[in-house]
Amino acid sequence: MRQKIFFTLLFILFISPIFASEYSDYYSAITNITALTGDLNTGTTVFPLLRIPAGGKAEAMGTAQTAVASDSSSIMFNPAVTSVLDLTELSFTHNDWISDTSVESVNFTTRFDDLGVGAGFKMLYLPFTAYDEWAEAYAKGYPLEAILSLNASYNLFSSFYFDGVSTGISFKAGYRQISSVFYANQSSFAVMGDLGLYTSFDFLKFYNSRNRNFSVGAVLRNAGVETLGEALPTEFSAGIAYSPLQPLNIAVDFNLPINLLGDPVEQWYLAGGIEAVMTDFFSFQGGFNWRGSNPRISLGSTIDLADVAFNINYTQDLTTSTDALDRFSIEAKIKLGDEGRYERRQIVDELYIAGLEAYANGDLEKAISYWEAALKVDNNFTPAEEFIASASRSIDLLKSMEELNRVE
Repeated sequence: MRQKIFFTLLFILFISPIFASEYSDYYSAITNITALTGDLNTGTTVFPLLRIPAGGKAEAMGTAQTAVASDSSSIMFNPAVTSVLDLTELSFTHNDWISDTSVESVNFTTRFDDLGVGAGFKMLYLPFTAYDEWAEAYAKGYPLEAILSLNASYNLFSSFYFDGVSTGISFKAGYRQISSVFYANQSSFAVMGDLGLYTSFDFLKFYNSRNRNFSVGAVLRNAGVETLGEALPTEFSAGIAYSPLQPLNIAVDFNLPINLLGDPVEQWYLAGGIEAVMTDFFSFQGGFNWRGSNPRISLGSTIDLADVAFNINYTQDLTTSTDALDRFSIEAKIKLGDEGRYERRQIVDELYIAGLEAYANGDLEKAISYWEAALKVDNNFTPAEEFIASASRSIDLLKSMEELNRVE
């Protein structure tokens, strides 16, 4: 214990000051590199909150979430994933963004078989004081932006061997409130929408699991009309996610901004992330997002318990300050069950195995009765259908042989 305390003090007193003194050199070096990829059109759209991640696991993976269906926060990135999420969830996220600016969000998702629905709310606010030319404060307030999202998605063509193709749509309403005392005619309201596709399948899979190891997603995000003469941050995103090992997931997104007004538009940019599940209750995330001349990297970890989960995330970019608690976020998720899907799957597995045992013992009719019972619980359980067909052919063949024996 004393040894751990000694090394901790050693780091605080001697090593961390070295890092702090070299941060300006690090900042300068990164700035010189990113100047080559600078984009003068970055930040020219309205409602920047639409591109500011709320935090949590999604930000920890660099916002590469177009092909990731992990939790309730995914609906902010791909509206199609709610129809494939396992659990009903309610999540809360707090993000200490920059200085006194904070981002709060609440998300809820649930699923009824192939239909998924959800809702999300995200708000950015900051305390602001206006001063006159004599340095006298004459107004105080909280300028804010808020986004409300309502989501629905449906999973098409799903079966035992194919997870289907999910389509989804989210309707969004945005509100920006800036008091006329600070600046006149800056408050605004906007409506927009997201359209998304998502599917998953097995590809280059070297382990046994019912979960698919490869997924693909595409989204048209923030499509809507202008507000106050400014375009919304509309963009098209395409992403893939691959699990080469069961506890590892790698995701990459390609993002192409679109300006519906025809004005100059931002350059395309990339996002990538990785999640490694270390134990049943702990996982680690990391990611990057290279947009314009301000690249960012993120690190996060999740503690996943039976009924709740917690995620903490830190993001480093060229706006992050080393002397303030900036770009830290914490997310809390409440798991509200799976509408009995896991229990039904267990029942189906038990009936299926009982049918196999009866089939192996030669009791074909009893085996068929087990498999028919399994199909009543889950009519998409294709192996039961296949074995029923096989057992029925065997019964017909036995009857034909018995008739031939009687004729002889």
